[in-house]
Amino acid sequence: MLQKLRNKILKKLSKKSNSDRFIKYTTSEAVIKFNMSTRPPHAYCFYNAVKLAKRLNYKSISVIEFGVAGGNGLFFLELFAEQLSKEFNIDIEIYGFDLISGLPSPQDYRDLPYIFKKDLFPMNKDVLKNKLKKSIIVEGDVKNTTKDFFEKYNPAPIAFIINDLDYYSSTINSFNIFYGDSKFYLPRIFCYFDDVLGDEISMYCDYSGELLAISEFNETNKNKKILLNKNLVSSSKNHWRYQIYYYHDFLHPKYNDYIETDNQEDKGTFFHG
Repeated sequence: MLQKLRNKILKKLSKKSNSDRFIKYTTSEAVIKFNMSTRPPHAYCFYNAVKLAKRLNYKSISVIEFGVAGGNGLFFLELFAEQLSKEFNIDIEIYGFDLISGLPSPQDYRDLPYIFKKDLFPMNKDVLKNKLKKSIIVEGDVKNTTKDFFEKYNPAPIAFIINDLDYYSSTINSFNIFYGDSKFYLPRIFCYFDDVLGDEISMYCDYSGELLAISEFNETNKNKKILLNKNLVSSSKNHWRYQIYYYHDFLHPKYNDYIETDNQEDKGTFFHG
């Protein structure tokens, strides 16, 4: 199923007729435009993370998804990576962290047990591995797998993180990923959090779930912060503008490297929605 969808999308992108709505864009922008109806925040973050990496002269980057479940997120990341690698001449590694068996038991109210429960969102690991081309599945509890991740995989610098672990406890444990050597990160990382917006059933708030984990991380770390984006909040009409955050490591060796264009009056950032 995933391979058929991949072929369909790539075939659409390869059309050269004047009527093709992607012709006026570069390859990478075409991929983003095509996927705006399915995963717009992923497209926005991935594209701009690659742009940032190139401006900082990185030759390769890593993208991480915490919470793989059925694998649709990794599939689209692979599609983006295939096109962005060609467009920007950059190597891209993809890692998916997952417990495989589904959600563990919630620990207390902070894990939102009224909407999440044990065994939700299991992964069929064997089927998924056969469908994916390059993603590496990091299996196990993130409390443990984040601790030896850098030693075991020696990943390229992390540029973009998707966090879809649902629970407060799992999310706060996933933030162990930020305590490695600075060589493993861009100085600023695009972050997408899936469970910070909801409805009248989920009622997400600052005192539970992913939002509480973000708040506690910021309180604990003086020179590392996870902050809501400001450019999208003021310019985008899409609800997902409140799901994109920027991780800052203020003491990163490359944090102060100048990356702007000299003519800042003409600058623009694709894609604001």
